Amino acid sequence: MRIAFLTAANMLKGHPNLRSDHWEHDFEFEPMHSACLERGITLQTVVWDDPALKIREFDACVIGTPWDYTEKAEAFFAALERFSSQRPLLNPLTVVRWNLRKTYLKDLAARGVPVVPTLWRDRADTSTIASAFDELGVDELVVKPVIGASSWRQARLKRGQPLPPANELPPADTMIQPFLDAVTTEGEYSFLFFDREFSHCAQKLPGAGDYRVQAMYGGKERVYHPNTEELALAGSVIAAITEP
Repeated sequence: MRIAFLTAANMLKGHPNLRSDHWEHDFEFEPMHSACLERGITLQTVVWDDPALKIREFDACVIGTPWDYTEKAEAFFAALERFSSQRPLLNPLTVVRWNLRKTYLKDLAARGVPVVPTLWRDRADTSTIASAFDELGVDELVVKPVIGASSWRQARLKRGQPLPPANELPPADTMIQPFLDAVTTEGEYSFLFFDREFSHCAQKLPGAGDYRVQAMYGGKERVYHPNTEELALAGSVIAAITEP
């Protein structure tokens, strides 16, 4: 069995615009590749938008490290649709489409899951952001694109300070949230569930003086052992998710 592991061209060594976190591809891929080989499965890295890619040559495809999709989301969606029409896509296309737009938080909130208060807007301009401070009743915000990853075009803003250049703000649909101070010290938690069964948890910590947890900004990860209450909360989120 051969499975295509989808990545971005700029995650692979030799690319002229290699991402600073490109090493994460090998860090993630290699142990998975070894584990698959032990089970008679060949996991092969492929660039998702390589025009020479023939997905029918594989038995399935899995979304790995395609971290340029935020800049060409429609092309990425179209590619996944094409792939899934020919071979099984892991996870299924309906789930991926739902999850890639952060509006999934609306669905979770409607099902009783606690989420950070969020304003949904179609642009991140001066008037929109100015009114968001008052609507949320805070003096510090985080502005993010609805389709985004790796803190791409995300900004931390303080009331009264000038906005960053437009090319550093979300290009289109925008989500605006209060800035949570805990992210600078406690970071973020990623709970991993497989077939709705808890596997493990990672705590993502930002680098000194930053709030972003990605490696390209100095962030690090460590194993975290959740307590009973934390695990119950994470489990309630999983229980609230139904396939779109």
